[in-house]
Amino acid sequence: MPDPKNVPRHIAVIMDGNGRWARQRGLPRAFGHQEGVKALHEAVEVLDKVGVKYLTAYTFSTENWCRPKSEVELLMKLMARTMDDERPGLIKNNIRVRAIGRIADLPDGLRNTLNGLVADTAKNTGLTLTLAISYGARTEILDACRNAVEAGKAPATEAEFGALLYDPALPDPDLLIRTGGDRRISNYLLWQLAYTELHFTETLWPDFRRDQLMAAIEDYAQRQRRFGRVEEE
Repeated sequence: MPDPKNVPRHIAVIMDGNGRWARQRGLPRAFGHQEGVKALHEAVEVLDKVGVKYLTAYTFSTENWCRPKSEVELLMKLMARTMDDERPGLIKNNIRVRAIGRIADLPDGLRNTLNGLVADTAKNTGLTLTLAISYGARTEILDACRNAVEAGKAPATEAEFGALLYDPALPDPDLLIRTGGDRRISNYLLWQLAYTELHFTETLWPDFRRDQLMAAIEDYAQRQRRFGRVEEE
């Protein structure tokens, strides 16, 4: 077990590589997404045990709507089925589920399932799993600006602007993990990642399991987070 003092409070993940994982094995992309669900399940279990309080998973981006219609429909069905399957375990293990994004854009069935899961786990006090669904950081910032205009008051501080985001109670991530080899943020939590430590790995998401997760936390533990200050301060 890592030293609790060195465990990030909030980890955000970009779960990249499901399609490539399937292609390398000569399988349809759907198999990669299904294995990716297993990897997320394991991440929730591991992080809850080591004392991480928040896990935010980039589940479906605003750009993902541009994928082939058949794949989008498959993903919507997979997400709804996974939420139903995971619901008993999440409740039993005291995991709270939240969601950020343009949830209104989701199909009725998935949106109702998601809202039900959020309601059913709202009183849980363990790890908070936030699903970023139909989420884009630029869209979040635009929506926050739109809310400010509608309220007739421009935010004067970072805290006031943060209060306009999809989930104002969600703390900024301490660590961002991106799997799959790419080294970019991909329109994810742009406001919140200002001082987040970044960990990139070649490992495809379905293969990113406990050992790889603990290695990322160990990497984080070696960092010095100064937030613009010099060390002697």
